[in-house]
Amino acid sequence: MPRGTYLHVGEGLEERFQCAPGAGGWRYVGERSDGLRTDLVVDSRWRQIRVEFLTADRWIRGGLTGPEIAWVRGGGAEASEHGARALGFLGESPAFLVAVSRSLGLAVGEHADISLVQVTGTALSTLTVGRRWRLAEMTAYETETEPLPVARYEVADPATAEGYAFHLAGDVVLDAPGIELTDLESPPNL
Repeated sequence: MPRGTYLHVGEGLEERFQCAPGAGGWRYVGERSDGLRTDLVVDSRWRQIRVEFLTADRWIRGGLTGPEIAWVRGGGAEASEHGARALGFLGESPAFLVAVSRSLGLAVGEHADISLVQVTGTALSTLTVGRRWRLAEMTAYETETEPLPVARYEVADPATAEGYAFHLAGDVVLDAPGIELTDLESPPNL
């Protein structure tokens, strides 16, 4: 079960995390130094079936309901329901890069145009965004036990052509823009 720390470079925030495969899928729990807690559960096809974002005074709980993502946003005594036709959530936690990448099941060179509900900051603001997700390459790196396959994904906004790349080994993001893996206590699940 991988445990470790990501550094959100721009904000100087640490995110302590642990993730593990379960009986029906995979679970990721992370907590940032600013108090934002992320709990993500996916099923065996990597669909986001239960997602929770939690801060000191706000929360979002949601998941996939057929072709849509549904969520409830709350704070204090208020709560409101929302929904969007989307593949899943895209939060600031690297967990969402893992879940979206695995759910697409792309072969090297393939891409998919998808909609995601982007959740931003401790205000937990949401916006439905379009993204082009591409598996650019797979590279195997020799380790002491067995080769470690590392995937390089490219993500672009089709409306602006702005994009970025990140590297994924199993269920751990090795690097992404603004994200550094600073500590990993055990190897990724492959």
